[in-house]
Amino acid sequence: MRRSLGLLGAVSLLVLGCSGAASEPVQSVPPAASQATASGKFKVETVTAGLEHGWDVGFLPDGGILVPQRPGKLALIRRGQAAEVRADFSDVLVKGEGGLLGLVVSPDFATSREFITCQDHQDGGRAVDIRLVTWKLAADGASASKVKDLLTGLPVNPSGRHSGCRPTFAPDGALLVGTGDTARASIAQDRHSLGGKVLRLDAKTGEPLPDNPFITSNNPRERLIYTYGHRNVQGVAIRPGSGQVITAEHGPSFDDEVNLLKPGANYGWDPSQGGTETSYDESVPMTDLKRFPDAVSPLWTSGKTTEAISGNAFLTGAQWGANDGALVVVALKGQKLLLYHLDPAGKVLDVTLPPEFDDRFGRLRAVRSGPDGALYVTTSDGTDDKLLKVTPA
Repeated sequence: MRRSLGLLGAVSLLVLGCSGAASEPVQSVPPAASQATASGKFKVETVTAGLEHGWDVGFLPDGGILVPQRPGKLALIRRGQAAEVRADFSDVLVKGEGGLLGLVVSPDFATSREFITCQDHQDGGRAVDIRLVTWKLAADGASASKVKDLLTGLPVNPSGRHSGCRPTFAPDGALLVGTGDTARASIAQDRHSLGGKVLRLDAKTGEPLPDNPFITSNNPRERLIYTYGHRNVQGVAIRPGSGQVITAEHGPSFDDEVNLLKPGANYGWDPSQGGTETSYDESVPMTDLKRFPDAVSPLWTSGKTTEAISGNAFLTGAQWGANDGALVVVALKGQKLLLYHLDPAGKVLDVTLPPEFDDRFGRLRAVRSGPDGALYVTTSDGTDDKLLKVTPA
């Protein structure tokens, strides 16, 4: 497997403020010498193998783990053994980047046994939309039945490109959903479309929450929007103790972004160039401050290359030592896990590459912090994919 430090090696890393124009580039800290890495190594164990593009990780109260797989399969993992959960995923559009994607377990699962998936939807082979679906897991965990379509009408590309789609519960019970722009020029800036956004909704009804930034809009879709102007959000994480919402977003051939969300804010992606370009022009800036002076600049950008960052999560608990509270972001193309230390406002202080995760496990898709304080990561190579458990060594 190739060994590449990408932007963390010979080239500089860009760290930007949480709003306004970019700050000056600062030199990255070589991982082997970083204080964060030296403070404690990671132990990586394989929980289970034999998965296929594990897209997310959902934790059950009894210790079980649900892993949706992009080809339209759901695994329930107990004591290191993965069993297929029987469910009707025949209407899932499995194409390119699309399929069975993100998953969250409902906070009231102990009584409702419900969980929510995000999936590309087809009818007779025709791409219809991307939707959130509520499911109920049988008492024995062997099957799941569909409860309802929670939210429909997210745009879809028949190729599956830029499908998003990552759901995460906030501490206040709101369901936050990062979506993709489906590689269409005008969608990210169109507040009447649910693509290229982070949505905020009631997880029981699918309705917008009363304090959403555009709740007074006459358009029902706009009322669901929390932030807009995104390209392809695949990571949504809540910072413990602060409630800050941090996202991980794919750049085109440059500028993957880690963003701090501000309600109602524009994050500046506009391949339509203000509606003057009908093609999907990916040469435009990820955050176009010239066209949108009020757009929110990223906390961090990958600069002239991309790692294809996907999931993100926070390390929590005293067992992590100096890394307690650090942000973790995993990468597909970059095949690595990145560790970010943030100040209280969210500014990135440093980014390090733990040597345990430098191109050792292939493409990494999902990362979630488990109730046991461990970090769980899925690989996404398509053959014998794994669920990994990460703890302090």
